[in-house]
Amino acid sequence: MADSRSGKTFVVPRKAAQGVAELLRPYATQESDSVSADEVFSEQHAKHGKAGTVLRGLRARDELTQVQLAKKLGVTQGDVSAMENGRRSIGKSMAKRLAKVFKADYRVFL
Repeated sequence: MADSRSGKTFVVPRKAAQGVAELLRPYATQESDSVSADEVFSEQHAKHGKAGTVLRGLRARDELTQVQLAKKLGVTQGDVSAMENGRRSIGKSMAKRLAKVFKADYRVFL
């Protein structure tokens, strides 16, 4: 068993590990307890498209205005707004530029 906080690995007898697992069983997360991001953001995806929702979220995360992002990309604020609202597609070239700004995989914008 590994402890991600300390980076240590512990070797315990199987019987002891089973006992620990049994103690933790009431706290286990059930599949039904978790929800995918697509499900949570389904309304935004429907309204703005998935790429637009991701762009808006990353811009908000980095506390950038549309004007600030537009300057970093060398486009207009209207272009950023159009991408966020799904009125302008984000091509591969723009996706790569966005990825550099947000330190993300460019494929999240496609």
